[in-house]
Amino acid sequence: MQESSPSTNSCGSCSHDHSHDHNSENFNWRRERNLTTLVFVLLLIGLGFHDLLHQTPGAIAEYGVMIPAYLISGWSVLTSAGRNIFRGQIFDENFLMSIATLGAIAIHQIPEAVAVMLFFKIGEIFQGLAVGNSRRSIQALLEAQPNTANLKVNGTVQPVDPETVAVGDLILVRPGEKVPLDGEIVEGSSRVDASALTGESISRAVDLGNVVLAGMINQSGLLTLRVTQPLADSSLAKILDLVENASRKKGATEKFITRFARYYTPVVVGLAAAIATLPPLFLPGATPGEWIYRALVLLVISCPCGLVISIPLGYFGGIGRAAKRGILVKGATFLDALTQVKTVVFDKTGTLTQGNFKVTEVMPSEGITPAITSLRLLELAAQAEAHSNHPIAQSIRAAYKQPIDESVTVDYQEIPGYGVQARLRGQILRAGNDQLLHQHGVPHDDCIFTGTVVHLALDQQYLGHLKIADELKSDAKQAIQLLQQAGIATVMLTGDSRIVAEQVAHQLGLDYYRAELLPEDKVSILEEILLDANRLKQKVAFVGDGFNDAPAIARADVGIAMGGLGSDAAIETADVVIMTDAPAKVAEAVQIAQKTLRVVWQNVILAMVIKGIFIGLGVMGVATLWEAVFADVGVAFLAILNAGRVIR
Repeated sequence: MQESSPSTNSCGSCSHDHSHDHNSENFNWRRERNLTTLVFVLLLIGLGFHDLLHQTPGAIAEYGVMIPAYLISGWSVLTSAGRNIFRGQIFDENFLMSIATLGAIAIHQIPEAVAVMLFFKIGEIFQGLAVGNSRRSIQALLEAQPNTANLKVNGTVQPVDPETVAVGDLILVRPGEKVPLDGEIVEGSSRVDASALTGESISRAVDLGNVVLAGMINQSGLLTLRVTQPLADSSLAKILDLVENASRKKGATEKFITRFARYYTPVVVGLAAAIATLPPLFLPGATPGEWIYRALVLLVISCPCGLVISIPLGYFGGIGRAAKRGILVKGATFLDALTQVKTVVFDKTGTLTQGNFKVTEVMPSEGITPAITSLRLLELAAQAEAHSNHPIAQSIRAAYKQPIDESVTVDYQEIPGYGVQARLRGQILRAGNDQLLHQHGVPHDDCIFTGTVVHLALDQQYLGHLKIADELKSDAKQAIQLLQQAGIATVMLTGDSRIVAEQVAHQLGLDYYRAELLPEDKVSILEEILLDANRLKQKVAFVGDGFNDAPAIARADVGIAMGGLGSDAAIETADVVIMTDAPAKVAEAVQIAQKTLRVVWQNVILAMVIKGIFIGLGVMGVATLWEAVFADVGVAFLAILNAGRVIR
């Protein structure tokens, strides 16, 4: 899995090569600590015995102590500056640090040059520790993936590497063990803890036919699973990959800093050159050494370390915090977008409602000759829905409870927004909503019901209908209230009947709803909402289940998939994936995004104000290189601490 460091992508113009040491997995804390300690000791020797060392011929002893300290602490900066110059990326933080310290050595201010590099290195070590802390909040997911799988072969169980298990193989998961791979339960029942994936502590019951995901913990029963995904394609692996690479997508604030630095760095270098050369030419009594020193102070103070380090770290912390709470944000740009959302559009089924449909009534039509029984009507419905993954189809098959002979139905076709149809022994069997039968001219009974109705017809003969009930999610009302309290409008678009939609909208207190919509209708209405929002410089989020709603999720400013675990369409299409079925997580995602952006801008303003003050002091000759070093490192350190608040 490819690692992505926040600072690697921090600033196009400030392209410090952070691929070394602290930002890689090979960060050796002990080595860095020992080297830093050595430099610190050499600096103390150089300062404590300055006169003695300086009085040696050509000050050779002073150079012998201080230059090694300078090279040990500043080698990575010097080499990065050299590499970037050859790449044509001259004006970056490495260039500023290099010319400032080499200039200090040239005017024999060697301790200051060593101190600049030393404290910069200390700042980088703190950055490495901060990145490590934020990364650990994400890599906790890695611990959820076990190292072995219990493979069942010819009645025996063999512990093997999960990477070697193929799709279709059977694995055994004992009580207390972590599920190593995504799989369907073929034997046993249990309760599983999905907290490592979703952040939720409530366990869920699983039984035959249910799919369990890699990283879940089997709590009670012995389970036999048929593997449905190889390790590389498991839900846990996809989530880890997406989170690890999320920081590649820069937010608007990062892009602003990138553009700012392109102008800022050359201006600073030009100003320093002017300070070093012009006053000695035009001011009486001005000495070149004094003004070169002031120019060097300006260069050190101006180094944008605090911004380069803290801004991407703040975003990375926000992404990590969201992941810890069961919210997968695919990049900093989507955190920025969430802060501008003023309208959230919800799908109904599986988003605001449980999606756990149950058949409550089977009503054969009275006008059929010969008469049809309820069991026969349910059997025909199950045969029609045999190949569908829709929750309604699953509820019908669950109600039938008998094996379904799939060979008797051919030419299966799923019609989004209407239902399904297939050929049953030469006749066309249709199962769907009222519109499906109207479309094909099938006369049928009217049915008023505050739930879902599935009508059945064989050719042009109406057979009857099934009533299917759904329930609101426990936190659906809370989700709507939290969003409305934040000044965000709530809209529901559903393909269900107007009666059902009206009831749900009333129960939840939604601002607006539309019913009896096809997937393309949802996109059309969403585009109207987007048009109005864009005029006001606002953004619109769409929250759906990631399958039927994929077009709308893709079209929204921020596409949010509910229940994204196990849904390839959700993970691929959405910008944000809620790894639980809790709609209240949408409001939490907005809150995390807003806090992240506040912290990022606090760091920007903090760095700009402090640097502005010290630049003025440096130009006036009040601030020395020592103050410049502490100002620069202090800003970076404060910014890192502030960015850490997002994670906590």
